[in-house]
Amino acid sequence: MRRKNVLSYLYEIVSRKPDKAAFADDEIALTFRQVFDLTRSVGSFLLDRGITRRPVAVFMKKSPREIAAFFGVIAAGSFYLPLDEEMPAGRIQLILDNVRAPLVICDESTLEKAKEFDLRGGEAVLFSEIACAPVNESALAKAYDAALDIDPIYIVFTSGSTGLPKGVAACHRSVIDYVEALSDILGFGEETVFGNQSPLYFDACLKELYPTLKFGATTYLVPKKLFSMPVKLVEFLNEHRVNTICWVVSALTMISAFDTFSVVKPETLKTVAFGSEVFPLKQFRIWREALPDACFTNLYGPTEGTGMCCFFRVDRALADGEPIPIGRPFPNREILLLDEEGKPVADGETGEIFLRGNAVTLGYYNDPERTADAFVQNPLQKSYPETVYRTGDLAYRNQYGELVYVSRRDYQIKHMGHRIELGEIEVNVNMLPGIKLSAALYDGERKKIVLFYLGDMDEKELGATLKTKLPRYMLPGRIVRLENMPFTPNGKIDRVTLKKRCEA
Repeated sequence: MRRKNVLSYLYEIVSRKPDKAAFADDEIALTFRQVFDLTRSVGSFLLDRGITRRPVAVFMKKSPREIAAFFGVIAAGSFYLPLDEEMPAGRIQLILDNVRAPLVICDESTLEKAKEFDLRGGEAVLFSEIACAPVNESALAKAYDAALDIDPIYIVFTSGSTGLPKGVAACHRSVIDYVEALSDILGFGEETVFGNQSPLYFDACLKELYPTLKFGATTYLVPKKLFSMPVKLVEFLNEHRVNTICWVVSALTMISAFDTFSVVKPETLKTVAFGSEVFPLKQFRIWREALPDACFTNLYGPTEGTGMCCFFRVDRALADGEPIPIGRPFPNREILLLDEEGKPVADGETGEIFLRGNAVTLGYYNDPERTADAFVQNPLQKSYPETVYRTGDLAYRNQYGELVYVSRRDYQIKHMGHRIELGEIEVNVNMLPGIKLSAALYDGERKKIVLFYLGDMDEKELGATLKTKLPRYMLPGRIVRLENMPFTPNGKIDRVTLKKRCEA
């Protein structure tokens, strides 16, 4: 059977596992039947208001109820826009200005704050009220049957280089394709117990949300506070018998870098997937030693490519200083590595990643100019329209034919007459004993490489050590030891905050 609607997963699983916990946090757990009922009530409320094929904002704290709200929006044939209190107010207003959602679904903790924004003619409503709406069977069936697989199901906003956020719109087709491919690669099944790390307003949560529906698995939303308490975090995983995590690298290194495994180890963890940043090999080896029987997989992919699009199962030894490859593309995707003239590069040469296939999303919502800049005609094919996504990421193919991520195109700098990848500096720093984490940036005004790091080594000792590891033109002009590394809400190193420190 060909799927054209992501909710087909829910509608099938509810008859087989109605009473099994689907999504849970430290307050509540929702069974598949409860998720199903909430989905249909929310969808009916929207349809009775005539809200279909429209964006609907969901402004709730991270919880299983928020997930049910997402599905309810889809049930009405609309597409959800996740917002969160931890977003800056100015950013939320810019998003609302762009999208002009007719409805903002809130909970008791966000309703009053939502009313402080200019909702652009929209209305703020409580989830608890619309979750009790009577089910309109005929309207739901009509919306489900009318949906095409190219219809959008969500808009996720990413940071724009101009300071204006970009809303990536993804459709049923790309999400279904992603769920099917990722599930095969990582071996998800009905016994899978996910530990979700990412906020629900990022596309990273797709790795748990829809496979949970597909297989009748269970997802625990890990409390955010635990990611600053590594021992308690691992104890949470053990308590709930979590066997699968798909986390950003910083969340993993926070555990390994602080000697957590000498106190407690994950007892049930069998699948560890990671991405969004380069995993320092030293920290990865600590994880591998602690969990020798677990399967470790590096994932790569941009939001504009519906989650992840490349994978590398770490099944061979890696040399010191060798980055963990991002591997090969998922099925039904192709990676083009092109030079600045749009021509393929040879193996071993660095080129920009262009993504081809169903994974390419619909573009940026209400933003035709920036859509045209990034979603471009395939440079290798001029005979008919074919959109590919230009990622801005640089990579090369190694001797095994595996893709190896180098850096962002805007992380590549020209310094002292040499072209430098800032990520290469970080790799060398992160391999040093006593270094937990590092980030290299470029201060363009002062023409200096600035290195921020966490670790036991002091600045002078680190500087002296790097002189034996790096050529002179790659040496940091300034080294800053931090007590705490700033992170984005998604758990990545917050390079914007660090950049401001460079310029101060």
